[in-house]
Amino acid sequence: MSGDRSGTDEQVVDEQVVGDRIGADQALALAGLLGREVAPVEGDALPLLWHFAYFLPRPAQHELAPDGHVNVGFPTPPRAGLRRMFAGGRVRLERGLRVGDEAVARTAVASSTEKQGRHGPMTLVTTRTTTSVGDDVALVDDRDIVYLESAPAGGAAAGASSTPVEPTGDAVRSVDVDPTLLFRYSALTYNAHRIHYDREYARDVEGHPGLVVHGPLQAVLMAELATGLEPDASTFAYRLTSPLHEGRGLHVVADRIDGGVEVRVQDDAGVVTARATWT
Repeated sequence: MSGDRSGTDEQVVDEQVVGDRIGADQALALAGLLGREVAPVEGDALPLLWHFAYFLPRPAQHELAPDGHVNVGFPTPPRAGLRRMFAGGRVRLERGLRVGDEAVARTAVASSTEKQGRHGPMTLVTTRTTTSVGDDVALVDDRDIVYLESAPAGGAAAGASSTPVEPTGDAVRSVDVDPTLLFRYSALTYNAHRIHYDREYARDVEGHPGLVVHGPLQAVLMAELATGLEPDASTFAYRLTSPLHEGRGLHVVADRIDGGVEVRVQDDAGVVTARATWT
C-alpha cells in the first residue's frame, strides 16, 4: 500500500506487508550466533525477539543510500543525508510464533515527531508491526527509529576500558564482541548499515570510535537473559541509551523485580548502553 507525496516524484510507502515462514534454518543460525546448544525445531515456540531474523525486506542494491539503509521506501527518511539510529521498542506477545508458522507482518508508521536532542534537531519515528498467523495476532512490535543530522567525522580510537567494573545481578552474561559476531548478525538480519562492519566509514563519516554493536542484537541478548529468569511474562520494553562500540566489552545483567525482570547491557566501565523490562 502506498501513496504519492504531492509536488514530488518520490513514492511514499505508508504500509509494508511481508509474509514469511518461520523456518527452522533461521532459528538454527540464530541459536548458533547466540551460543544456544539446542535450537528450536518445527512446532517449538520461537524465542522472544527472534522474529527479528524474519519478515525482512530485501531492497535492490540501487535503492540503498551511502550508509547502507534504503534511500526511499519504508519508513521513508524525513530527508536525505540524515543518520539513522535504532532507539528501542516494545513487543507484546499474544499467541506468539512457532517454528513452521506461515505468518504475515503488517507495518505502518504509528508516529513521527520532531524533537530537540542533545546534539541538535532529530526526528523520532515509531513503527508498529502486527504479526498474524491466519486470523490470530501473534505479536505486536513497536520500534523507535531516530534520524539525526550528520556527525562530525573522525571519532577517537576504540579500546578497552582501563577501569573495569564487575557486573553484578541475579543473572549475568558476558559476550565477546568482535567483527565476526557483528558481521554474522548483520548477515542474518539483512542489515547493510555500514557502522556495523565498515570501521573506516563508522569512524570517518559517522563519528564513532569503532564498529557499533547493533541495538537489536543487544535487545535479543537482554531478552535471552530475561526469559531465562521469568519464562511467562508477555511484554518486553527496551531502549538504547548509548552507543556500544567494539573493544568496550558487553555484559548483560538481569535482576528480578515485582512482576518481572529488569535487564541492562553495560560495557567494561559500567556504562549502561541499553535497558529493558520483561513484565
